[in-house]
Amino acid sequence: MNKVCLITLALSSILIVAQGAPQNDTLALTQFRLQTDTHGYLLTNWTGGDACSAAWNGVECSPNGRVVGLSLPSLNLRGPIDSLSPLAYLRFLDLHENRLNGTVSPLLNCTSLELLYLSGNDFSGEIPPEISSLRLLVRLDISDNNIRGTIPKKISKLIHLLTLRLQNNVLSGEIPDLSSSLLNLTELNMANNELHGHVPDPMLHKFGNASFSGNNGLCGSSPLPNCPNTETETVPSNPSSMPQQSHGDEVGVGVVATRRNGLSAGVIVAIVMVVCVAVMVVVSFVVARCCGRARGSESIIGSENGKRKSGSSYGSEKKVYNGVDRDSDGTNTESERSKLVFFDRRNQFELEDLLRASAEMLGKGSLGTVYRAVLDDGCTVAVKRLKDANPCERNEFEQYMDVVGKLKHPNIARLRAYYYAKEEKLLVYDYLPNGSLHALLHGNRGPGRIPLDWTTRISLALGAGRGLARIHAEYNASKIPHGNVKSSNVLLDKHGVACISDFGLSLLLNPVHAIARLGGYRAPEQTELKTLSQEADVYAFGVLLLEVLTGRAPSPSPSPTNRVELLEEQEVDLPKWVRSVVKEEWTSEVFDEELVRYKNIEEELVSMLHVGLACVVAQPDKRPTMLEVVKMIEDIRVEQSPLREDYYDESCNSLSPSLATTED
Repeated sequence: MNKVCLITLALSSILIVAQGAPQNDTLALTQFRLQTDTHGYLLTNWTGGDACSAAWNGVECSPNGRVVGLSLPSLNLRGPIDSLSPLAYLRFLDLHENRLNGTVSPLLNCTSLELLYLSGNDFSGEIPPEISSLRLLVRLDISDNNIRGTIPKKISKLIHLLTLRLQNNVLSGEIPDLSSSLLNLTELNMANNELHGHVPDPMLHKFGNASFSGNNGLCGSSPLPNCPNTETETVPSNPSSMPQQSHGDEVGVGVVATRRNGLSAGVIVAIVMVVCVAVMVVVSFVVARCCGRARGSESIIGSENGKRKSGSSYGSEKKVYNGVDRDSDGTNTESERSKLVFFDRRNQFELEDLLRASAEMLGKGSLGTVYRAVLDDGCTVAVKRLKDANPCERNEFEQYMDVVGKLKHPNIARLRAYYYAKEEKLLVYDYLPNGSLHALLHGNRGPGRIPLDWTTRISLALGAGRGLARIHAEYNASKIPHGNVKSSNVLLDKHGVACISDFGLSLLLNPVHAIARLGGYRAPEQTELKTLSQEADVYAFGVLLLEVLTGRAPSPSPSPTNRVELLEEQEVDLPKWVRSVVKEEWTSEVFDEELVRYKNIEEELVSMLHVGLACVVAQPDKRPTMLEVVKMIEDIRVEQSPLREDYYDESCNSLSPSLATTED
């Protein structure tokens, strides 16, 4: 009888533990939300006593109710991740593009992890050597953080690794040779750190120079600089026989050693070679300076008609050099602190580098001209040269730019730097090479055109919506809007991800001028109130959705041939036209002919049409918020969960499409 009781008691204990474990997972996630979700993005859905049975957003569970996946990218989460430590069954964790901080050490307890994406946060500290305990890791991405220290040699024990992304941190020390241990590694990126020393030849040959660029202290095989020869002349141990060196020798060039009886033939040859090299360097510098001046007419400052015409809003002609405005007599008219101001410590350059860069004009807008600039090191940026943008004083301009520059999100075009001077204002952005949504929708309509398919359209609309929702959420208290939402301001990065651009430029104008000049899709209330608002942004986004669905451009052509055409184009009211067609029960006539050919998407088209019409209602207070709009679009086209079973397949590159690979 006693044995039966003991067995029953043991089984009961096992059941209690089994039932309690999922509850521990829920408690861990709840604690994580309380610590990091300061804006309450998760609060509306993360309710109930069990994360798995309540189907919390971003949470994946196993059949037995254990949390095995957590995907919460780009939600502006802030704080440490210590509370995730109890998730012992966690296999997939994606927290990229948030503002999480602290160290990554709490995850060492999650020994089931296979996919770990933590890029674009504020993690600090070092990579703990104990990371080798995560033996199942297949993809590890901790790029774009503030992680310091050396790369631990024990990382070589992660033998299943396919991807290792460590770029854009503050890592130092030498690179361990991982070629013999991480045989499955197909992607490696250690760029833009503070690493030094010799790069192992097998790693350099397999992954290429790009994987190690931005580490000025690295050397090795070509194309890296040659490592310095550490061999030195052997000196007898007798102190009296050591070579003597005067103070004059200390400031000489390339003096290796001297002998009492004069210079050897080898040393003389070396000195001659060094002198020749020095002369060649000086000559090259002079030639480069001359060529740089000759290219001035193609630079950003000088590319627009060479000179500013007298009587322009810029006043008398001035020269901008090294961040200081100078009159023709050379006297300073601006503070010496005029320079490029960066929002990221990585990949910085000088104003002179930007002015010397070859520039290609991409287009002109109401606020200025946009250029594609290629720097001497091959880096490509987009530069907007503001024209008559504002009468802002420096402090006010800097405050506006700080609002824009500190906003990080994969669906918002990133402002890298700005330059302020009384006579010149430049904005430097990441260059997005794949054009705009406007060009994809309306470009080359006719024979030979490749139609923009429905999946791509809904993906781009969703990306733009997420970017706009992030702007509204970030500045909800101050009600800062975008102010210029239109399809030409939805740009595509090198991966085809939609990024909304031109955020913040409306701040540089008073609302009346912004509405008149920026050309975004205007809400009805703006005709009388002449104000910018987040509700007006929602209306403009609704017009954008209708544009995606109908294939019709809702605004005037960028370059009408005459004023009559411009007036005729302005009479087109896309929301009014859509309502009229729907009212007559000809809903199918609304949709772009390029979309009608696709099968089994009618329900999605109609659902998206309802979202667009909800956004363009006349009363601002009856429009949904951008967060609600994004949720509605996500419900129409549920994106496939990144948690899959084919981790070891090459198709896993698609698990995190917003992350760059070394092959791009």
